[in-house]
Amino acid sequence: MKAWPRWARSPAAGSAPRRALSALRAEGGGPGGRSCLVRGGRASAAPTAACALCGAHREAPGCRSELERGCGGVARHLVAQSVAFMCCGTQYSHLEEKTQWEHPKSGRRKRVAGDLPYGWEQETDESGQVYFVDHINKRTTYLDPRLAFTVEDNPVKPTTRQKYDGNSTAMEILQGRDLSGKVVIITGANSGIGFETAKSFALHGAYVILACRNMSRGNDAVQRILMEWHKAKVEAMTLDLASLHSVQHFAEAFKSKNVPLHILICNAAIFGAPWCLTEDDLESTFQVNHLGHFYLVQLLEDVLRHSSPARVVVVSSESHRFTEIKDSSGKLDFSLLSPPKKEYWAMLAYNRSKLCNILFSNELNRRLSPHGVTSNAVHPGNMMYSSIHRNWWVYTLLFTLARPFTKSMMTVQI
Repeated sequence: MKAWPRWARSPAAGSAPRRALSALRAEGGGPGGRSCLVRGGRASAAPTAACALCGAHREAPGCRSELERGCGGVARHLVAQSVAFMCCGTQYSHLEEKTQWEHPKSGRRKRVAGDLPYGWEQETDESGQVYFVDHINKRTTYLDPRLAFTVEDNPVKPTTRQKYDGNSTAMEILQGRDLSGKVVIITGANSGIGFETAKSFALHGAYVILACRNMSRGNDAVQRILMEWHKAKVEAMTLDLASLHSVQHFAEAFKSKNVPLHILICNAAIFGAPWCLTEDDLESTFQVNHLGHFYLVQLLEDVLRHSSPARVVVVSSESHRFTEIKDSSGKLDFSLLSPPKKEYWAMLAYNRSKLCNILFSNELNRRLSPHGVTSNAVHPGNMMYSSIHRNWWVYTLLFTLARPFTKSMMTVQI
């Protein structure tokens, strides 16, 4: 490995932070100096200013401005600068052989703690120095990435305010969690909410199975995840919820793998579909959204029990509140679940299927929670812009108009 600039691989001479900053600027880490580039796992000093993240020379022939280049723009460059200045502060602590330091004004003490962010590994070079490898972005650095997640040495008393909100991403919620050894099945995982959920689990070490009707799209989704992290354990398997035979075949194929099942996410659904019967002579919205998942959980129940603690997550919707599945006498009306064509309305059929999801999840939790298997129904968000609205152009228009006011796929937490 090519040697790094001196300031990057050893503390600056002297004990004052000012000397560390001077060394940083002399070698290129601070304003006015040359830039240290990290590209292809090696570091080198460049005589002209360069992007500290993507390595592109700003003054190279044909180079465009920061905003025009595909490296991420001004925000990412500001992040790079802040990391460079963190080097100065940490070197001073390293001279005193400490993993904590005190803010000069507030007096708050911070320290490095916890595991490395997922995708990072700690290695040692030939000279015995520790460095860190970012497998996702394919970079190496001698700077501990946990510096971005320092904790208070004397934390204040926690408040009752919630830690996450509607803008939190799945990657933020899973930050620092190692899901190695966990096995996850997600139905309808080739796009939308299912894909983002599968990607988040896979990038944190879980073995994820994408249960998809269309294997071509399923394999494409697998490749997109592997492009982000080549060590991700992810595969696609065929599952068509509109066919009970396909559900049975999927369950048998999964059981033949002889692996546990810790998380089953029933995510696949159709919305606004025209009336049609499945090969099992049931209305398609009811079977795909509810009955297919109900059958799948039944077939995998023994595996879930043996894998406890395990969890089933059923993706439902707030729209379950705007329907009813009882007749005038208060009894369950089975004709409403799979109605004939003359009594079919796509929106109402979707609402009923989501109500079935809620009732199913509640009862499943009551029956299986004593055996270490919990079940939860989740509402991901109102009118989220995914491919679920593709069946009718009117729905597509409505979802497009609502898109600026709704959550993105990345902010969904299942």
